[in-house]
Amino acid sequence: MMQIGLTHYLVLATILFSIGLIGVMKRKNLLMLFFSTEILLNAVNVGFAAISHYYNDLTGQMFAFFIIAIAASEVAVGLGLLIIWHKRSGNINLDTMSSMRG
Repeated sequence: MMQIGLTHYLVLATILFSIGLIGVMKRKNLLMLFFSTEILLNAVNVGFAAISHYYNDLTGQMFAFFIIAIAASEVAVGLGLLIIWHKRSGNINLDTMSSMRG
C-alpha cells in the first residue's frame, strides 16, 4: 500500500498555488480574484502544515492559523469594498475599476 508522504503534499500545494496564480493573472472579475487569492493562501497553508508535520514542529501550523486569520480579514474587507463598488457602478469588472474618471 502506498503511503502519502511529504512530497505528495508539496506537489499538491504547488498545483494549488499554480492554479491560484493563474487565476489571479487571468481573471477580470473581482470576486473571482478573491477566490484565486484564497486558493493561493490555502496552498501555502497546505505546505506549511505538511512541513510542520514532517518535522514534528508546530511552527508551520501556527503560521497556517495566522494565514487563515489574515485571509478571513482580507475577504471581509474586500467583500465590503466590492459591495460598495457594485452599488456605485453596477459591475465588478476590473477593467472599469482601473480607468480613471475626473
